[in-house]
Amino acid sequence: MIVIEPKIRHNICLTAHPLGCAAQVRAQIHYARSRGALPGPRRALVIGASNGYGLAARIVSAFGAGAATVGVAYERPGSPERSATAGWYNTEAFRREAGRAGLPAWDVNGDAFTEEVKAEALRIVRQATGPVDLVVYSIAAPRRIDPQTGEIYSSVIKPIGSPFTSKSIDFRSGAITETTAEPATEEEVANTVKVMGGEDWELWIGRLLDAGALAEGCTTLALSYIGPELTQAIYRQGTLGRAKADLEAAARRIDVRLKTTRGRALVSVNKALVTRASAVIPGVSLYIALLYRAMKARGLHEGCIHQMERLFRDFLYSHRSLPLDAEGRIRLDDWEMRADVQAEVLEAWGKVSTETLGEFADLEGFRDEFLRHHGFGMPGVDYSQPVDPTMAE
Repeated sequence: MIVIEPKIRHNICLTAHPLGCAAQVRAQIHYARSRGALPGPRRALVIGASNGYGLAARIVSAFGAGAATVGVAYERPGSPERSATAGWYNTEAFRREAGRAGLPAWDVNGDAFTEEVKAEALRIVRQATGPVDLVVYSIAAPRRIDPQTGEIYSSVIKPIGSPFTSKSIDFRSGAITETTAEPATEEEVANTVKVMGGEDWELWIGRLLDAGALAEGCTTLALSYIGPELTQAIYRQGTLGRAKADLEAAARRIDVRLKTTRGRALVSVNKALVTRASAVIPGVSLYIALLYRAMKARGLHEGCIHQMERLFRDFLYSHRSLPLDAEGRIRLDDWEMRADVQAEVLEAWGKVSTETLGEFADLEGFRDEFLRHHGFGMPGVDYSQPVDPTMAE
């Protein structure tokens, strides 16, 4: 039994709290249930199911639509001296709550890029769930081992062509400084696409389709981001953006393949949120803090669970014609990109400094959300008490 506190280095949290993670999973479940039953999948496979949007999509599938779910994630368990990853605790909490609710749930803990994990997920679908009618692909990984060659590829978050200098925020101290990111090499760009692009998504769908593990009319969904002009150089026009473009191109190819079973492949462009990645990307962390203030003032702010519930209810399963942009994407960033929101963020960007941060940015909201992702700051949890890191609750 140990007392677990947040240990943060370079805007990265190295610890997670089991009771806090369980509490935030229950809070998301409560929200999904409070919205009422919705039409949705009956059997869902979520690849990248332990955190963020992937976890929220699994919760909405199960507790909103009543689906049986299979979750794939790569997480580390705790030891007597060290906490598990937040995703490990989240998965344990989800499985426990699903069991209490009588909702079938299976988990595969391992590297989604490997053939072994794909084979295990396929075995569960064949032997337990039956063909799935929703596949969510929500992988954010630092590296990938090519299953055919064994070569290791690492992703980077860098601009392309020239350095990118922007204001950045240390969300612990509130200090704003200028940070410069050097441009990626051609090899780094290619490697990031290999890790974060659409190739693995295509491999998953190909395996499932060839095995007859996709139900007639199955939807598969991946998540993307575009963002404002302020962050274009480091995001959409940088290495991550190149990978997202590859993901979106993969969606078009997958969509063609799924026509044989009346299925479809979609990309949802989602709202900027606090994640482990966004907390360390130059410019993006400050943009999010400014965005949160502008959106909360208008009653437009959403977290992962709110975005996923709206995606299911108003887009994927609304029985209305699906509104898509010119590139065929769902735009769940519609509230973020509203002209009045972006105008306020841009004006604040030009005025904000360390001294005026409280006037223009929602730093407290940024901090709170970052900590909640790791199970800290949840109401009703006594963080002064020792807990067993090897147990989810």
